[in-house]
Amino acid sequence: MKKLSTVIFGITILGLLAGCSSSNQDDKAATSSSESTSSSERKSNQKSVFDKKVRVSASDAIAIYQDAYPNTDITSIELDATFGKYYYEVEGVDDDKEYSLKVDALNKDVSQKRQEQLDNDERNGSKRNEDKLNLDNLISVKRAAAIAEKSVGAGQAFEWSMDKDMGTTYWEVKVKNGSKQVEVKVNAQTGKVLEKETDD
Repeated sequence: MKKLSTVIFGITILGLLAGCSSSNQDDKAATSSSESTSSSERKSNQKSVFDKKVRVSASDAIAIYQDAYPNTDITSIELDATFGKYYYEVEGVDDDKEYSLKVDALNKDVSQKRQEQLDNDERNGSKRNEDKLNLDNLISVKRAAAIAEKSVGAGQAFEWSMDKDMGTTYWEVKVKNGSKQVEVKVNAQTGKVLEKETDD
């Protein structure tokens, strides 16, 4: 009788241990699955946040500026957030004046139009020729963001500006990666990464 109860007790213990082990594996699988789901959800949420806040392309912002100020040349374009809302700020010049306006990146609303006289040394086409951006065959803001993020290896683009140096028009994309911020210069026509600089 003692032998039989010992055998039954042993079988019961083994059954319990097997059940616990199986349960632990199920928990690990569920945790791993939920971690991978939450990671993909995070990526999807980051993309959808960008898509929800920036529905206007740089090309649209350029066209809006050119409608407001024809016969001028664009010298800079910035896309960044003010109180969580994204705006393009487009600046340009003619031979005598400097112009700028803000375009809501969600709905194309125009605000803060302004113009002012150029300094004497910037007039008669001087600033215009020096700072005019090449707007032919521009890569999009999203493409510039993807290139910059891939170049950094991780993180999310959050601010863009278009400028020119040594005759090359480029997007400067700021990417937040943990506590670091990386500025990536991307050729605005070819998408080639020109330079990276990390701010801790």
